[in-house]
Amino acid sequence: DTFDGLLAATTFGMPIIMHIISAALLFVALKSIARSFREKDYAIHQRELLFILTPSMTGVCICTLLRMVLVTIENGMPVSLYDKYPSLMIIVSVVLLLSFLSILFGVKLFQDMICWNREKSSRIILEKQVGSLQEHMGEMERIYSGIRGMKHDMKNTLSVIMQLASGKEEELQAYLEELNQTMDRLEFRFKMGNTVMDTLLNMKYHEIIRTVPDLQMDVEGLQFPEKLFIQSYDIGIILGNALDNAMEACRKLKAKEPDAEAFIRISSFQKKELFFLKVENSFDGKVVRKLQNEFPATDKADRENHGIGLSNIKSTAEKYQGTMDFRVKDRVFILSVMMKNERREEDGFRSNR
Repeated sequence: DTFDGLLAATTFGMPIIMHIISAALLFVALKSIARSFREKDYAIHQRELLFILTPSMTGVCICTLLRMVLVTIENGMPVSLYDKYPSLMIIVSVVLLLSFLSILFGVKLFQDMICWNREKSSRIILEKQVGSLQEHMGEMERIYSGIRGMKHDMKNTLSVIMQLASGKEEELQAYLEELNQTMDRLEFRFKMGNTVMDTLLNMKYHEIIRTVPDLQMDVEGLQFPEKLFIQSYDIGIILGNALDNAMEACRKLKAKEPDAEAFIRISSFQKKELFFLKVENSFDGKVVRKLQNEFPATDKADRENHGIGLSNIKSTAEKYQGTMDFRVKDRVFILSVMMKNERREEDGFRSNR
């Protein structure tokens, strides 16, 4: 009777104990997944979703298969494969454990891949910034070379003017007009009072008018507060990426419709501690959006390195507890960026204007 009682208790208690152990393992697994799944706002692509689900679906298939084959019928009696092959219990346990661990490590690996991709994007940003710096140095060298050349030739210029002044007014006027145009090319077209912005705006303007000569760039609404705690370096990243996107959109518009009006308008203002920057540009009215993507898709062949401008702008704005938004009105693309203009402890300084 005692043996029968222990056998009945064991038969009844073992499933309960196994369910408790299974629930505990499931709880630990879910806690581990929740702790590892840091990038909850990340827009998962279809391939990435398949990568995450594959280990789980594999585990489900293995469990289903085991339930189908572990118990067989021999001579009209149910027989467990564990009884026929005792070593199978160890093998099945190892297979299930590996399947369980593949789910946990799959989630962690996926999160690490997101971080690696962001680091890759950061390197791309750095490469673009280095390229912009090289363009800036070339632009400044062009200006300084022109100034040195004009200074060197000033005596000869004055001598030519004196010779032409002797009864040849038309030739003198033509020569002075050419000289005036040369001086205009050496001057900054935009002067906002911020050295970085002045250089960036003029560099981008000279770049775009080479391909879109009739482009209208309006920066009258671009103003910076007296106390600007946002680093000029970061504003340069935001404005540089925004201008690159706007310039590309204007080029595509003029390529499709040569008579269309191409323009870029930049404005900014501060409301309390918030600094707002808005960039508007004309475009062909075609925006390619995909459901899994937060930003419009690029149509360039090099999709790895192109089309990250808006992502760079957003990540930079988030450094200042800000964000960005974009919308389309008729055939005008409007980009809005908001940042908190306040002193940050990690900076220890504010931008020089």
